[in-house]
Amino acid sequence: MQNAFFDATAPKKSTNLSINSDLLRLAKERHINLSQALESRLAEMLRKETSRSWQEENREAIEEYNSRVQSDGTFSDDLRHF
Repeated sequence: MQNAFFDATAPKKSTNLSINSDLLRLAKERHINLSQALESRLAEMLRKETSRSWQEENREAIEEYNSRVQSDGTFSDDLRHF
């Protein structure tokens, strides 16, 4: 399942980049689509950053929840048979 945190159908926009010439040569030799590779990697980096940011913003609540579970258990502890 992929979170749609950006519009994958948004139009493409041209841009200029500088890239290590040896990396560019190797990518061309292997027929790697640079636009597709960059988009995939950027999406992955943004997902990780969004997750990291969310965890930091909610760190206090997560710590409080974990502390409460540590001391009181979960609501379903009495329902489990294992």
